[in-house]
Amino acid sequence: LLGWRAALPILATVAVYPVMASLVVRGREGAAAAAVLLWAAALSASVIVVSARAPERAGALIIHGPAYRDEMFAFIRTGRGREGDPARYLPQHAAHLAAFTALTALSGGLLGITLGAILVAFMSYYVGALAAAGGAPWLAFALGWPPYALIRVVAYALLGVALSRPILSRVTGRSIPFERRRAFYLAAVALLLADVAFKGLLAPIWAGLLRPCLL
Repeated sequence: LLGWRAALPILATVAVYPVMASLVVRGREGAAAAAVLLWAAALSASVIVVSARAPERAGALIIHGPAYRDEMFAFIRTGRGREGDPARYLPQHAAHLAAFTALTALSGGLLGITLGAILVAFMSYYVGALAAAGGAPWLAFALGWPPYALIRVVAYALLGVALSRPILSRVTGRSIPFERRRAFYLAAVALLLADVAFKGLLAPIWAGLLRPCLL
């Protein structure tokens, strides 16, 4: 309705940040991470459905959506591209992680959620566009999100909750209990390493599995 690309990440942030921040302030870090993951799933499902029904219209409203779709479609068709090349995707992952970490730590999680919304949205747009391509829509819905990308989303949720605590503690003037903070950091690091390992092993295979979607 707004026809403004920034509207989606802004409204998506408004939808979840107050809930996440409130839970972190109350020391309910597990519930905060669960809320972020539920939000990410709902955002992804919404974008996928809209993109599958009207890919061109949705693409005009998703930041980096069409560019990422084109990149992934080319990778699925040929098995070649950044998605399957560690020398190219590792620097991109590192840049995203550095930006997410800095934005989250400096804003108490607010800007990290916004960046997360952008990343989830363009990934989900590609999945919806893949379903709209008509080759095998249900295969696109089922496998469009590869397992290593899902692992990365969980890692970001845990990392975001942990990193948001210091600023929220200062802003609220409260000493926020966070007994599992170390566990959150360790789990996030382990999941990010698993993401890299699984992507290196599975990305070429995943391209082959999804190829019928573009036939």
